[in-house]
Amino acid sequence: MPEKPEVITVIKSLAPNILGKEITGCNVYWNNIIAYPDVESFKKNIIDQTIHDIATRGKWIVITLDKDLLLIHLRMEGKFLFRNKEDHFGKHEHVEFILDDSISFRFHDVRKFGKMYLVNKEEANFRKPLSELGLEYDDQKLTNEYFFEKIHCKKVPIKTVLLDQKIITGIGNIYDDEILFMSGIHPNRKASEITLKECQLIIDNTKIVLEKAIALGGSTIKSFTSSEGVHGLFQNELLVHGKKGEKCPNCGSTITKIQLGGRGTYFCSHCQK
Repeated sequence: MPEKPEVITVIKSLAPNILGKEITGCNVYWNNIIAYPDVESFKKNIIDQTIHDIATRGKWIVITLDKDLLLIHLRMEGKFLFRNKEDHFGKHEHVEFILDDSISFRFHDVRKFGKMYLVNKEEANFRKPLSELGLEYDDQKLTNEYFFEKIHCKKVPIKTVLLDQKIITGIGNIYDDEILFMSGIHPNRKASEITLKECQLIIDNTKIVLEKAIALGGSTIKSFTSSEGVHGLFQNELLVHGKKGEKCPNCGSTITKIQLGGRGTYFCSHCQK
């Protein structure tokens, strides 16, 4: 699943092609992708609105229109395609936006897990999904005191806590493993045991990992690419994730993989006590 760096890569690839364009038509071929409002209202309300900006909030793509925000979550395999209106539709192309009466801007999703919301701009931050999100990794309010306060009563693994989008938003399984490795913290350690000093270490390494990943276009893992012909390079920089059986870059011990909360989790048992 794409994390913050991958979503940023997506919007960078889309921006030159959609900013300033008017949405003159909308077709939905898989209704479950539209989470809010109902499909007919979604199609009706989005038409005749112009795209003014594209940004991210956690793992969500946020497209600013005249009246509304179009919120898009790629989930496992969502991506975007640009076609001519007359071009044949593939079976995995589920939502189409017609831009300036000529461009077919399509959402492609093999797994059909992607979600879209069309929410009034004035209400967007006070209702789901944005209202449920925690702080961004680069928010000045993300301090060790904030993080400690959020986690010190939690008896679940710190790995699970870092995946909780209500605390810090945008971190997923790949970067979670990398952050904890760089912090020297075992992924199965209870969040309630993490000290204030370690909270700062986690925050510092979160910024290092995500900023480097963003600079390299994110990680192209398995079937995920941000859009046609756009691939990330950070997978070449991964220290532990996906490295089961390989040597730890710090100490030379063998990297271990376990299942934690249903997620494949990679770590060095020597460096991460």
